Amino acid sequence: MMKIVIAPDSFKESLSAVEVAQAIARGAMQAAPGLECILRPMADGGEGTVDALLAALPGGERRCGTVHGAYGVPQHACWGWLGGGRAVVEVSAAAGLAQTPPEDRNPLVATTRGVGEQILAALDAGAQHIILGLGGSATNDAGAGMLQALGVRLLDSRGQELPDGGAALAQLRRLDVSGLDARLAHARFTVACDVGNVLCGPQGASAVFGPQKGATPEDVGVLDAALSHFADVCSQALGRDVRDLPGAGAAGGMGFAALAFLDAVFCPGVELVARSSGLREAMQGADLVITGEGRLDAQTLQGKTPAGVARLGQSLGVPVVVLAGSLGPGYQALYAHGVTAAFSLAPGPIELAHAKQHAAALLAERACDIVRLWSASAGRRACD
Repeated sequence: MMKIVIAPDSFKESLSAVEVAQAIARGAMQAAPGLECILRPMADGGEGTVDALLAALPGGERRCGTVHGAYGVPQHACWGWLGGGRAVVEVSAAAGLAQTPPEDRNPLVATTRGVGEQILAALDAGAQHIILGLGGSATNDAGAGMLQALGVRLLDSRGQELPDGGAALAQLRRLDVSGLDARLAHARFTVACDVGNVLCGPQGASAVFGPQKGATPEDVGVLDAALSHFADVCSQALGRDVRDLPGAGAAGGMGFAALAFLDAVFCPGVELVARSSGLREAMQGADLVITGEGRLDAQTLQGKTPAGVARLGQSLGVPVVVLAGSLGPGYQALYAHGVTAAFSLAPGPIELAHAKQHAAALLAERACDIVRLWSASAGRRACD
């Protein structure tokens, strides 16, 4: 019997990782009805991390509530209770880029306050170990909003609390950490992250990620200066400066707050999810692994799910095929890192909106094509 492991990431603004895996499985089973399919939905710390870990760990449950969204408007957001005092919170749930239309994005004022509110909910539930998934954020406030929700006061020259957003950090004069939730001192934080950017400068949060969140070139300069000033004040108050540590610039600088105030340990998101889901064990003895993401390109090598799955497949001697919404510049570089072949979902020129709406059907069709070919090449009979 042919054994296939299906371990994709989500397709942003279209399908969750669970839905992607199910669609691929439908197509694979159509091609080879006797096929053994093992589904391991994946994530790299961004959107879908909660779903992937809940799917991987029995006994977990989704917990939801109302928090402040990226622009201060109350919104419904969920986090995951994993049992055993463990919880997972992803930034994209409370402050996600996908939740705001491009024309409405403004990283100057976007806040991570809702993420802090989710952490408080996890602490209220008894969490002692919190996994914080950084990725897909609409924010560029260096985690200031999260810190405010957790009890830190950010004060201007008049002793007034700063408004939300990264731009306001330029007015910061003093930190008051006396109200920081005492439970944080006894909680362990693991940050799931796929980037190693520092907080400020040409490789910092504002310059690299700000434009995709709506920042103009002028905005980038304003935000970078504000975050640098924030780091200055924090380093004076805390006695250490973490702005240049890898990952400090993740999620609009939330990595900085996690390092400086939560003493977080960083872990590549795809490795964390792979370990939790038992992906290595599932892949042992497999004939084929199918993974995927919305866009496959050279940047996929920087900690994205297909690259992590491919490296694991390479170490086990298992071929890995990638299904992607699109194939971008440099995707061929992944062939040297364990990817056997890569395919776009599109059967021809189609509009993006159509591709998103019909992604599940397109995934099933391409998966059926791949498994038919793979079955034939292995001397197995595929269905008509």
